[in-house]
Amino acid sequence: MSPEPRETPELTSTRSARVTAARKLHKPSFRRKERRFLAEGPQAVREAVEHLVEVYVTPEAAVRHRDILDAARAARVPVLTATEEVVAEMADTVTPQGVVGLCRFLDVPFAEALAARPRLVAVLAHVRDPGNAGTVLRCADAAGADAVVFTDASVDVYNPKAVRASAGSVFHLPVAVGVPVEEAVRGLREAGTRVLAADGAGERDLDDELDDGTMGRPTAWVFGNEAWGLPEETRALTDAVVRVPLHGRAESLNLATAAAVCLYATARAQRPRRESRALPPT
Repeated sequence: MSPEPRETPELTSTRSARVTAARKLHKPSFRRKERRFLAEGPQAVREAVEHLVEVYVTPEAAVRHRDILDAARAARVPVLTATEEVVAEMADTVTPQGVVGLCRFLDVPFAEALAARPRLVAVLAHVRDPGNAGTVLRCADAAGADAVVFTDASVDVYNPKAVRASAGSVFHLPVAVGVPVEEAVRGLREAGTRVLAADGAGERDLDDELDDGTMGRPTAWVFGNEAWGLPEETRALTDAVVRVPLHGRAESLNLATAAAVCLYATARAQRPRRESRALPPT
């Protein structure tokens, strides 16, 4: 069987208007102005279909990821082939995977996220590292969270590294951005949500919360800075400051790991217990 023919690149100049405009989106000010951001790689673009404006793809990647391009075209999203040099100029990574999506902003108003009466929410307060932010978002998605809130003191959710680290999860659940932490906590409480601060210096630990049976309620977790955690004034806003117990000799957990433990513990507590299955007769 002869190989599938490759398409001739339509974008060949790294100085073209499209490439220049895409490159500018690496800066937060241009992203905010245009309300556009870039998603790199086949996984991100595959998940982004509903939010795509255009797709740029190398001829080789067009053959390898035909399903993604078919889905984009079915959604009436223009697909433009480009040389590897053009895609590399658009991309933020050292070794691009040949597919870049131009996406519309997807954040929702905080009030809209609350109106859905969420049962599990992750609040990123003072999280500055984009890789950590994207990974926490991914953990929240995997745990079945109903929303993620980025406070005004946290990194931009549309930062290329944050988008990549989310592995497509940024497209899966409501994300509110730029919310002052005081407003976030107040709004969640008014929506009937218990607000917990995750901090290694917490007076209670996660086992206490689980043993007390309080984790089954609608719960929001507030996660702090990677290096210094949550400031006292933020901890004081919450209903309790909770630490993840360290049963071994590890000094601490990194932010994303602690977030995954907290979110999954809450998700399990909120799920109805499975009925025990009778053993089949022997």
